[in-house]
Amino acid sequence: MSSFLRSAETDQKPLTPVSAEGQYRPVSSHLAIAPPVSVVIPAMNEAENLPYVFKTLPEWIHEVVLVDGNSTDDTVAVARELRPDVKVVEQRGKGKGDALISGFAACTGDIIVMVDADGSADGAEIVSYVSALVGGADFAKGSRFANGGGTDDMTPVRKLGNRVLTTVVNAKFGARYTDLCYGYNAFWRHCLDQIALDCNGFEVETLMNIRVVKAGLKVQEIPSHEYNRIHGVSNLRAVRDGFRVLKVILRERSTRHKRPARPAVITGEAS
Repeated sequence: MSSFLRSAETDQKPLTPVSAEGQYRPVSSHLAIAPPVSVVIPAMNEAENLPYVFKTLPEWIHEVVLVDGNSTDDTVAVARELRPDVKVVEQRGKGKGDALISGFAACTGDIIVMVDADGSADGAEIVSYVSALVGGADFAKGSRFANGGGTDDMTPVRKLGNRVLTTVVNAKFGARYTDLCYGYNAFWRHCLDQIALDCNGFEVETLMNIRVVKAGLKVQEIPSHEYNRIHGVSNLRAVRDGFRVLKVILRERSTRHKRPARPAVITGEAS
């Protein structure tokens, strides 16, 4: 794995070796990177939203891994039509955490980015996450409440709950987060060996945020704007999932045990 910052417009050779692929990918007019970037999108019945999601993804990403949660609509067909090289993972279990674990296992890129399939995340922000990682961070954590971030989707109850849980995690684990329960994050793939995810639901984001701190990884928050879901209804339930998050916090406070993630089942054409 290699990480380098370099002007995309210069013809000068890099001072350090490039990645195994042997070339840089332009990210913007001022930045090019060597590490390949994988984008993981967990989806269940999101056929109407995928055109919006895929449209915002940068052209320079290495691969898109779509984790299908046994959709009953045309989610997989739409994904393949939009991006013929999409890698489709059939989810064997249930829940967002289970879907992400399966998607991460299928990634081949050095950098992994988590993006929701409901249209609430702007794929154009990925450049900020990647820039933080190639600049030295291990984990780039999206925040709706960092300076420059925002949200159109959270209710007052969810905002209050998120604030309380964030305060608890900061106090118990020595973190300095401004936003705990947000699913737009990116990290170097090698971090998975140190955080060993083992949960099924929406609490997966909290688990990741806690374990990167416990592992001593360098975290950088990235201001992010969360938009409203475009079509459909969210499966998130504030009270139910809030208790699941709290349960994870209490469990992680009392244990350091880590269990390895299980392998994924992949179908379709891989990039």
